[in-house]
Amino acid sequence: MKIEAYNILEMIDKLGEENVSEMLLSFSCPKNPEIENFLHQKAIMFAKRRISITYLVFNETMRFIGYFTLTHKAISVPVDSVSKTLAKKLKTYSRYEESTNSFEVSAFLIAQFGKNYAVSANISGDELMNSVLMILQQIQTMIGGSVVFLECEHEPKLVSFYQNEHNHFHLYGERISADNVEYYQLLRLL
Repeated sequence: MKIEAYNILEMIDKLGEENVSEMLLSFSCPKNPEIENFLHQKAIMFAKRRISITYLVFNETMRFIGYFTLTHKAISVPVDSVSKTLAKKLKTYSRYEESTNSFEVSAFLIAQFGKNYAVSANISGDELMNSVLMILQQIQTMIGGSVVFLECEHEPKLVSFYQNEHNHFHLYGERISADNVEYYQLLRLL
């Protein structure tokens, strides 16, 4: 399936905010209401304020099949939380902090990632991740950077997807949100 990802700000410039907002409301993700709510309520505002940029993904017939949101953030990766091979590679892209025995690195954050279950012509998770990585490789060419990370809830199927042979994410930590949701933290190199 041929897919294209479009920057939400460019879409607003071409189609108008009201039309884009209406399109966003057609997105449905019953498996994770947080993904749906972000797109419906925050994506445009966050993009306009340059907090994060959302990319809308369409198939060859221009059906809205998924989206992802990107930003950048400094992260701390404990040395003992990753393999020696990955630690050696991270050393190249980060600053080692001796007091915490961790790598301090500026990383690309995949802040949101979801498929649109409201359309029958859906996309696989691996295809959607390919779209994310293509955008990040373009950004990398312009500004540098090589570390990508994300957080996901403690769901074995979801963690397995991110760690599969296609996506190559590695678990490096855990975080508990303010509303007591536990998240795994995963990273990979571009």
